[in-house]
Amino acid sequence: MEPEQPIMMAREVDFYYGPSKALNQISLEIHRQKVTAMIGPSGCGKSTFLRCLNRMNDTIPNTHVSGKILLEGMDIYAPGVDLTLLRQRVGMVFQKPNPFPQSIFDNVAFGPRILGLAHNRNELTEIVERSLTRAALWDLVKDQLSHNALELPLGQQQLLCIARLLAVQPDVILMDEPASALDPIATERIESLIHELKVDYTIAIVTHNMQQAARISDFTAFFWLGELVEFSPTPLLFTRPQNELTETYITGRMG
Repeated sequence: MEPEQPIMMAREVDFYYGPSKALNQISLEIHRQKVTAMIGPSGCGKSTFLRCLNRMNDTIPNTHVSGKILLEGMDIYAPGVDLTLLRQRVGMVFQKPNPFPQSIFDNVAFGPRILGLAHNRNELTEIVERSLTRAALWDLVKDQLSHNALELPLGQQQLLCIARLLAVQPDVILMDEPASALDPIATERIESLIHELKVDYTIAIVTHNMQQAARISDFTAFFWLGELVEFSPTPLLFTRPQNELTETYITGRMG
């Protein structure tokens, strides 16, 4: 049996902010129903690369990308790509929770309404309940769905943002340091949820926390100064790194 193809592949990706090169020849694979962590010091390009995977960088003026990023064989930077569909399939959870200033129900229902995923109120209600349940939030908020989402504690706001993303049925979930603004209990909840979600979803996560990467990921990519230094299964990278720079970084001697 042939090995399953990665759901996403980056090939020789360069990225520029104006004349400044932020990524240099990045090539890696995002494997289905696995968690891929991206580690490295601040400013090394990992978040920039993550945002390349669903073209969030398109919103930044005077930027340029070259190389290829494929989603199930489709070049996401090819002319005519539907960005709404791309960002439905490859969704993003940001560092700071960003719920809409409206009810908990309407936050989760927003995407399905826009995309026409529900044909009536009952279907929409089912999607909202299913998504909140999947995000481990339903039992906490089921009696306050009409309340403003901004009233939730920060950790629950982040779970709500994940539920809002799940409601549009993504293939890939991108997470840019989703727990860095949260307390330890909320962080543990997010990490447990990531373990549960990878049964059905592919996850790519940027984290400054190497212990977190070791706990939650199947593959780890180490970035340094816009370069991909090493990419391998997580246990291998943390116990037998192939590059001296990787070993220096993960042992805390640099970075």
